Amino acid sequence: MDIQHLVDRLEEVFNNSLRVPLSAYLLINEDQIFSIIDQMRVAVPEEVKRANRIEAEKERILAQAHEEANRIRELAKQEASELVRRDSVLMAAQQRSDNILERGRREADVLRQDADAYVVEVLTRLEEDLLRYLSVVRNGLDKVSVEQQTAVSQPAPAEQLVE
Repeated sequence: MDIQHLVDRLEEVFNNSLRVPLSAYLLINEDQIFSIIDQMRVAVPEEVKRANRIEAEKERILAQAHEEANRIRELAKQEASELVRRDSVLMAAQQRSDNILERGRREADVLRQDADAYVVEVLTRLEEDLLRYLSVVRNGLDKVSVEQQTAVSQPAPAEQLVE
C-alpha cells in the first residue's frame, strides 16, 4: 500500500476523532491507529525496495554508458587504424579519431551525470517523504502517549466515583 495513502488515512482518523470538551485532546480509535501504523511498517520497506530498484537502474544506466563509451572508442580506434593506413588522409584520420573519442567521453559523461542527477533527485524526494511520514507517525505516537498519560493521571469525575 502507498505510504502517502496510509498517512492520509492516519490524518483522517485524527480528523474524525471526537474532541474532549474544553481541551486540545482527542478520543481516538486505538485499533485504527495501530492498524495504520502496522501497515506503514509494511509499506516503508516497500519504499526502500523501490529506492534500491532505482539505485540498480542507475547502475544499469552507468554500465550501459560505459559499454557505449567502450563501443564508441573501439569504433574510433578501428576507424583511426583504417585511416592511418592511408597516407593521404593521415591527418584527417587522427583528427576524426580524436573527435569521436571526445564525443564518446562527452556522451558517457552526460549519461553518467544524468543518471546521477536522476538518482539523487529520486532518493532526495524519497528521503523527504520518509522524513515527513516519520514525523507524522512520531507526532501521532507522541499525542497518543500524552493522551494515555493524561488519562491515567486524571482522577475519575465525581459522578463516576458515586456509582
